[in-house]
Parts: sequence; C-alpha cells; structure tokens
Amino acid sequence: MATDERNPGRGKAAIVDVDREPHLVEALSEDKTFLLASVVESSDDAIITKTSKGIITSWNKGAEKIYGFSAKDAIGQPISILLPPGQGDEVPTFLERIVQGERIRHYETVRRRKDGSLIWVSQSISPIRDKAGRLIGASTIARDITAEVVARKGSEEQLASASQYARSLIESSLDPLVTISADGKITDANEATIKVTGIPREQLIGTDFSNYFTEPEKAREGYQQVFAQGFVTDYPLTIRHKDGRLTDVLYNASVYKDTNGNVLGVFAAARDVTVQKQASQYARSLIESSLDPLVTISPDGKITDVNEATIRVTGIAREQLIGTDFSNYFTEPEKAREGYQQVFAKGFVTDYPLTIRHKDGRLTDVLYNASVYKDTNGNVLGVFAAARDVTARKKIEQELAEQRRRELERLAELEKFQKLTVGRELKMVELKKEIEELRRSNEDLKKRLAQGA
Repeated sequence: MATDERNPGRGKAAIVDVDREPHLVEALSEDKTFLLASVVESSDDAIITKTSKGIITSWNKGAEKIYGFSAKDAIGQPISILLPPGQGDEVPTFLERIVQGERIRHYETVRRRKDGSLIWVSQSISPIRDKAGRLIGASTIARDITAEVVARKGSEEQLASASQYARSLIESSLDPLVTISADGKITDANEATIKVTGIPREQLIGTDFSNYFTEPEKAREGYQQVFAQGFVTDYPLTIRHKDGRLTDVLYNASVYKDTNGNVLGVFAAARDVTVQKQASQYARSLIESSLDPLVTISPDGKITDVNEATIRVTGIAREQLIGTDFSNYFTEPEKAREGYQQVFAKGFVTDYPLTIRHKDGRLTDVLYNASVYKDTNGNVLGVFAAARDVTARKKIEQELAEQRRRELERLAELEKFQKLTVGRELKMVELKKEIEELRRSNEDLKKRLAQGA
C-alpha cells in the first residue's frame, strides 16, 4: 500500500526513532498495558486469557488465525468451544492444576477449529493473579504443530510398524531368541525362550543371560566372544528349564548396532539339537558297542572319528588319532591308502586285507569292509570302515597249512617207503621162484644121476 503523503502515519507503517525522542520511551514504559497489548496482537501464537471458570476474556490475532474464530465470536464463550468430542474433562483438570499454582508447559493436545477440523497444538498455561495475589484466571499460549506431529506420527507409525514386523519375525521363530546387553543382561526374549526356560518374559528381562544354562561360565564366555569377534557359530550350550529338564542347543549370535555403527548388544538364536544329540549318542553307543575297530575317513584320508576298539588296536588316544592319516597305522601304508581311495571310487570294498601296527610293535591282521556315507543331499562326506580282526583265524590257517605241509611230507615218505618195500617183496618172490626152480632142477639132476647110475 502506498503512503498517504498528507498523513505519513497512515498507509505504510511509520518507523519512529525512539532514541531521538526520549519522551516516547518514557511514555512506553509508563503505558505497559499498551505495550503488552501490542506484543500480544503481533504474535503468531494464539494468546488467550480466560476466567477461573474457563470463560474466554481475550483473544489475539494469532488465535483467530489458528482457531478460525474471531475475537467477537470467542470472547465470552467457554474455552470448551475449542475441545473436540471426548475431551470435555480436560479444561476442569487443567484449571484445578492452575489453582494449585502449577504451570503447564508445552502440553501437546488436539483442538477443534471453527470449521470443525482438528489440529494439534502445543500450549503452555499460566495462572493470572490480581495485585493481592488472588487467582482471577489463566493465560494460554498455543502454537499450531499439526505439520510437525503429522510428520512425527508418520515416522512413529513407520517405526511402530517396523518394530511390529520385527517382533512378528522373532515370535514366529521356533528357536529361542534373545537380545543381550553389553553387561550380559537379557533385554528381550521370544515365546520359544519362555517355553524352553519355563520363565515369563518379564522375569527373564534384566537377568543374567548365563543364569539359564548348565555351564554359566561357558555361556558368559560365549556372549563375550560375540562382543569381541562380532559373532559366534554353533556354540554348544545346555539350557536348564525351571523344572530341571535340559535342552541341548547350538547358539549362533552376532552383535547389532545403531545407525552410527555403535554396538548396542547381542542377538542370539539357539537351535534345539537335543534330538540330534540323542541320535548322535545312539550312533556313538552302536559304534562303541562294536568289538571291531571302526573309523570314519575324510576324502583326503584323514581320520575323523574312531571307536574304543581302534584305540586299543593302535594304542593311541582318540584325540591323537583324529586328524591324522589313516594309512599311517598299517604295515603297508600305500596299500591302506589304495584301499580307502577304492572306496571313494567304487563306493565300497569288501574283505580288504591289512595289518595294523600297534605303537608297541604288535601286529593285528584285519579284513576291512568299508563304504561311503553321505549327507541328506547325497553328497559324499567320507568313508566308514570296519576292520574284522583275523589274526587268530590267520594263525589257525597258518597252523593248518603247516600241518598240511607236514602231512604231505609224511605221505611222500610213506609212498617212498612203500615203493621200496614193494620192490623188496617182488625181489623175494623172484628169489623164492629161483630157489624153487633150483630145487626142482637139483631134484631132476639127482633123478637123472640115479637113473644113470
């Protein structure tokens, strides 16, 4: 708007330099009511006064802008004209607090505009007293924060949605899941954890994670390892239920961080391996019940497991056998190596002869029967080999062979003697014949001589 040249005080606001006109400063200081009224009217915030009964007594331009009511519409009306349905008890409550001398600062609430729309405001309420100190009303300063709240509520809803999604994921897991603080306290737990411990969530949270295991110190070392290394994999522990039942688990855990990369705690998931461990123990029992040496061999020929019979036949402890070459413990290492390679190539071997050397030098003859074993996907993991001790049988076979040799030698001698004896008998028969013939000839000669005489 252009300035009225006939009256410089009209049109565009005139600026007065009060430093050059000291009497104006004095006038402003004396007329405090005028000064305060000017401040109130120039504020973008809603500034309202009301009686101790809640009747509006003043209403500034900011209030008109925020709430839509003019001063004429609002003054004389109860402050409740600004309240949305369901908040009728808010004003009496605030007024009671004001009577008690309390100031209400930055209270966020919902208010209704003249057109019926709802807005969010942040308001501060202070008591108004007369010169005698008596409470005569209250003043309210309110700021429209609808845009801020909408933005904030949107973020909060997204956060709540994300939180609910995360909670749903956690609760949907059949595995016990917990979060652990840097000092080893449980900060959250899912339903599976409640079931495996028998303890409600509210009693679990805030307690030591290590309290719920058969080996608390090992549990403590586990989560400390996560903080130190960032994770652990297949960490074995046994959870103790409050009724004494035990659950064997393998923990996989990692740290979780805030948006700045600061470590907040550990997230740990426990896989129940009780059934697998029982199956493993059953298999171990079967293996150990065998009197035959049993071993498992990796594709590179290393021993991965042995039973007690193998320990006895080699004289070497399990922990020293595992990880070493299978072929090292035989009198013919190369033949032993060819044997397990044949299993990987063909899938099995039957009655493969080898001789095991005990660490003290004793030898044990065995026949190996071996086959490959596989995972659930059919991938070959290694060789399972069983050795039947045939030392006694081999000794018997050797003894039988020796006995047979001796018998054959005796038979040869007898046959030789028989031949010799038979030859002599034939000669005796011939001699007898010759003697008989000589006797007959002599008789004939005698007869002829007698006849001749």
